[in-house]
Amino acid sequence: MASITKLRLLKSYNHQKLYTIYQIQSRKLSSILNPDSTTPLSSKEKSRAALSLLKSEKNPERIIEICRAAALTPESHLDRVAFSTAISKLTELNYFEGIRNFIDELLKTRPDLNNEKFISNAIVAYGQAGLLDNAFQLFDKMPQLGVGQNVKCLNALLFSCMLAKKYDEVKRVYLYFPGKYGVKLNLDSYNTVIKAFCESGSSSSCYSVTAEMVRKNIKPNATTFGLMIAGFYKEEKFEDVGRVLEMMKKHEVHIGLGTYNIRIQSLCKLKKTMEAKALLDGFKSRGMKPNSVTYTHLIHGFCREGKLSEAKELFKKMIKPESDCYFTLVHYLCKGGDFEAALDVCKKSMEKNWVPNFSSMKLLVEGLANGSKIDEAKELIGQIKERFPKNADAWGEVEEKLPS
Repeated sequence: MASITKLRLLKSYNHQKLYTIYQIQSRKLSSILNPDSTTPLSSKEKSRAALSLLKSEKNPERIIEICRAAALTPESHLDRVAFSTAISKLTELNYFEGIRNFIDELLKTRPDLNNEKFISNAIVAYGQAGLLDNAFQLFDKMPQLGVGQNVKCLNALLFSCMLAKKYDEVKRVYLYFPGKYGVKLNLDSYNTVIKAFCESGSSSSCYSVTAEMVRKNIKPNATTFGLMIAGFYKEEKFEDVGRVLEMMKKHEVHIGLGTYNIRIQSLCKLKKTMEAKALLDGFKSRGMKPNSVTYTHLIHGFCREGKLSEAKELFKKMIKPESDCYFTLVHYLCKGGDFEAALDVCKKSMEKNWVPNFSSMKLLVEGLANGSKIDEAKELIGQIKERFPKNADAWGEVEEKLPS
């Protein structure tokens, strides 16, 4: 017993020693986040600075240094976003060994991260990077890190498999791991499994999952049925959509605006936007009010089908359009050659400090210039340069190529 206690104390001492080294290293790297100031940054300021740098950084080692400097923690939503952004960037750069080493380093040098929150995040990160073997290894290793396998971490493993698009592995974990590890599935577990089945084109398998939920006294919710509806629309099994709506009534789950928005979005994806519009008119006649999400789906749908008049008409009816609506309209109006209408929408968007991306704005500027509206094109370039001085050179090149 004494030797076990001594071993634990030694392990704790080593962890603390490594954590101290990590903190010193983090302080040394902190200048990366704020090179022009000697004033220490708060934790939130570090996170914001890290996220800003990560979005444009292309050097994999530098990405990891930014994360070290920020000393990211799973307790902060901003930190979780930054961590996920870093993993995405490293994956794009095929820096898989760096991802493995970095997560392993964090687990070894930061005992504050040996908890279910961070380990769940790390399991998901491995799935995000397609490193599913490492996700399974970390799940198995949890007891050694002082954290028992539980439903939250099992859900992270299910989600990790889904992110990696390994749907057979989702099924394997769902069927065998609860019994193997003594973990009871919850609503989130079942909803993840249903989402995976629907993504993989096996929406009909969801009926057996919902039946199991009922047997285990776990009530399906609007998310459960919404996922199924989207899955059946994707597979164009329209009769099953009706069957799911009946199931919602049977289980006393309210068929609200969220469900209608899923149906409208699904129809728009199938290029059945007129049917989606009819659905909108139907529920409006029953006194239900659409929201900006409803209109956003329809505007996207009409634009993708080249029905720009219908899209513009809907846009006019919106009380508070989201930025995405403005950006979509500008892009597709330019594609359709209606540059005057695109300029009008763009101006309204910029008044709200929402500026469409470079490619859409370039289409607009070039379209205006080619349509003998040189002054409007140059005025727009001037406004963009003023707002985004970092992109001034790129816009200078665009301006030089405009017709005189």
